[in-house]
Amino acid sequence: MTRNAFKMKLKPGFEAEYQKRHDQIWPELSKVLTEAGVCDYSIFLDAETSTLFAVQKLADGHTADHLPSHPVVRKWWNYMADIMEVHPDHSPVCIPLPEVFYKT
Repeated sequence: MTRNAFKMKLKPGFEAEYQKRHDQIWPELSKVLTEAGVCDYSIFLDAETSTLFAVQKLADGHTADHLPSHPVVRKWWNYMADIMEVHPDHSPVCIPLPEVFYKT
């Protein structure tokens, strides 16, 4: 099991909408993430900076690297593109965060 963390940027004023969309996450997206070996996935919001901090666990042998080409993931990115900083293909701008401390 590997832990993975990254940050993304929410457009200001869209905190409630971001929360709403994730409260209503599509079952097919949850299924795709689980099948790719993504689990224990959390996203935290720093409301002062509109920065989103994501932490997830990736199972040994995960296929998360293939998620960007999955149609459901692409559809989700298109759905979220109006409220987040994204690349031209609507994938979120994600900045990896290296782990500097871990306590079990």
